[in-house]
Amino acid sequence: MAKTPVRYSADVEDVKPDETETIAALNQTFDRILERTADDYGHAVRSVHAKAHGFLEGTLTVHADLPPELAQGLFITPGEHKVIMRFSTNAGDILPDTISLPRGVALKVLDVDGERLPDAEGRTQDFIMVNGPVFQSKTADKFLGNLKLLAGTTDKLEGTKEILSKALRGVNTVLSTVGIESTKVQTLGGAPNSDPLGETYYSVTPFRYGEYIAKFALFPVSKDLTDQTDTTIDASHRPDALREVIRSEARVLEMEWELRVQLCRDLDAQPIEDPTVEWDQDDTPFQPVATVRAARQDSLSEDKFQQIDEQMRFSIWTGLVAHRPLGNINRARKETYRHSADFRARVNGCPYHEPSGAPF
Repeated sequence: MAKTPVRYSADVEDVKPDETETIAALNQTFDRILERTADDYGHAVRSVHAKAHGFLEGTLTVHADLPPELAQGLFITPGEHKVIMRFSTNAGDILPDTISLPRGVALKVLDVDGERLPDAEGRTQDFIMVNGPVFQSKTADKFLGNLKLLAGTTDKLEGTKEILSKALRGVNTVLSTVGIESTKVQTLGGAPNSDPLGETYYSVTPFRYGEYIAKFALFPVSKDLTDQTDTTIDASHRPDALREVIRSEARVLEMEWELRVQLCRDLDAQPIEDPTVEWDQDDTPFQPVATVRAARQDSLSEDKFQQIDEQMRFSIWTGLVAHRPLGNINRARKETYRHSADFRARVNGCPYHEPSGAPF
């Protein structure tokens, strides 16, 4: 029998005394990436997940008759919300798709009512997820060390990066055959060059879930999407292969996902402050709370690119108090995400905004 979900309280977090200093150092390092790429492109881009591969409009339908432990926060009231999705890879520079990196999706849910997090503009709830269940660094200061290495390679040696990515993909394939998943290898460019529309995406870090604590995930469920799972994309001589694939597929596929939550039921087995630990899905499976659907559409129209990539920001700290981000990594993401967005807005002369209703 499953354990009772752990109830949220402020003391589930362990705030370190040096977090402010670490965040300042992260912002300084992100500035190196932001300034260098802005100089190269003549235009500011995101410090992470800079290259977007496609944008979708759709709906999120909160399921009716959820049990009390799942009917929390945004998911208390059944009904439909418009959503915006942005698919990307995690580098801070615009790389050719021959350099395969972990995939990401940002999901913005519109017209959400409820008490909002401090400084959370508008009436939206953002979910940011990647196609792996764990983060590569336990704490923000450990991530800072990795970020400094990545900042040193920004805008340099693209040909070398392509060769390295090919070699690392071979290493990752060997590791996978013996049941080992290496997040470090994948982050460095050894991730499989997979179809983003067929991937499962995870929040990786934990969040408050109303009275409880949970992680989120987005699972493809329509046959058209699950048919793309584990499909490898040949990006040879196609620097924007992922944009081309998503655009062609979004015009013809039936696209449906389930948003699921994994409730924390044991703080020792499911730690709040260590996102390198995967919460065992056999012990605590992800449970569906909403369905996301996107009709056939053009995923790369000029309007979408301008209004989503240029005029919007995505942040896990944009949303409800009921879904407060938890843990050291999430606390560090609050100021660094805003810092990056403010840089883009200032350099590009294009303020960001939170949408309401149909954005296009």
